[in-house]
Amino acid sequence: MKIAIIISLLLFGLCSNSFTQQEKLPNSKPQYDSLLARKLGADEYGMKTYVMAFLKSGPVKIQDSTQRAELQRKHLKNILQLAENGTLIVAGPFLDNQSIRGIFIFNVESVEEARKIAETDPAVKAGTLVLELHPWYGSAALMETSKIHKTIEKNSIVD
Repeated sequence: MKIAIIISLLLFGLCSNSFTQQEKLPNSKPQYDSLLARKLGADEYGMKTYVMAFLKSGPVKIQDSTQRAELQRKHLKNILQLAENGTLIVAGPFLDNQSIRGIFIFNVESVEEARKIAETDPAVKAGTLVLELHPWYGSAALMETSKIHKTIEKNSIVD
């Protein structure tokens, strides 16, 4: 009887392990989460409308390094504030030192709304950056970027 119980337990362990492995197969489709889709504003394809801003070098060039550093600090603080309130979903610089300096992806539906928000940025106000705005259709999962980022950020970019 003990041997039958041991064999049953081993077989159960092997079967449950194979079910667990099946869940992890790369070709298996994750289960649709309608509540999360609604929360993130996703359409039936898991997508939504945003506005993407290309930040380009502006006409103003600040020569004083202290003033430049202070303006950059204010620019970064503004980015964090917009991300905190859910208006700015993604932001970051390009690393190839070209005229397009970086991007913003705004959680808004119109270019006009994005322009109003982007024009509050200290670097845009100062004229060191100018904007090129485009409506953009992308994954609604981007809405979770800021939340996830907070869990992997060891040091703040502003501090």
